[in-house]
Amino acid sequence: MTDPRTAPYAALLLRLSLGILFLAHAGLKIFVFTPAGTAGFFGSLGLPGWLAYVTIAWEVLGAVALILGIYARAVAIALVPVLLGAIFTVHGKAGFFFTAQGGGWEFPAFWIVGLLALALIGDGARALRPTFTK
Repeated sequence: MTDPRTAPYAALLLRLSLGILFLAHAGLKIFVFTPAGTAGFFGSLGLPGWLAYVTIAWEVLGAVALILGIYARAVAIALVPVLLGAIFTVHGKAGFFFTAQGGGWEFPAFWIVGLLALALIGDGARALRPTFTK
């Protein structure tokens, strides 16, 4: 049975942690690899370089929306393709375990599960703009 007194805070915790993860990964692409370097990496994978800029923007906007609780359920679903792209273009080839060289797909897959759980459980406490209202 779900405890209606604590479940909204569990969703809040999940929403904040997922948002912070996306912000950290976008920051890595911006400040460490640089947007141009990320575009070059995307190009080396056979993807168009401009997709790197779209991915960075999607991660930043999605992270902010999750952290603030702005349509978090819908945003969680919208962020899943970013992680599927990471699995199918980079991490899937490295095997399951993320400790493998190149990072396996276990972490992005678990991240997807977290996003889907958030989409199912709801926006949580302190959401500025819930996806669905009663």
